[in-house]
Amino acid sequence: MKRVSISLLAPAALCLLLSFNAQADSYPEKMGVKLATGVANVVTGVVEIPKNMMITSGTKGTVYGVTAGFFVGIVHTLGRTLSGAVDIVTFIVPTTSIVKPTYIWDDFNRETTYTTWRMR
Repeated sequence: MKRVSISLLAPAALCLLLSFNAQADSYPEKMGVKLATGVANVVTGVVEIPKNMMITSGTKGTVYGVTAGFFVGIVHTLGRTLSGAVDIVTFIVPTTSIVKPTYIWDDFNRETTYTTWRMR
């Protein structure tokens, strides 16, 4: 009997927590936005390479921008893609995106930065 009650405790607690979240205003909308952000960042992560080549070429010169910007773009591609994958996996918890700007097309001439998670 004790084993049965312990095995039912975890699902009951999970249902209780999910019911509180479902009652929050626009909770499904926040989950959808996080899922969409994750998918967009996974799909468009590779665009970080030409973006960083353009930004670096504009500030440091064409030759340096094409070479160094390419490698910086690869690092940011990995960062944006992995951040998007994390957003997809954890879309049930509505947090803000780690990547700034959130989408690659927002403020295209700004270098990508990374922040901490915050609740939406």
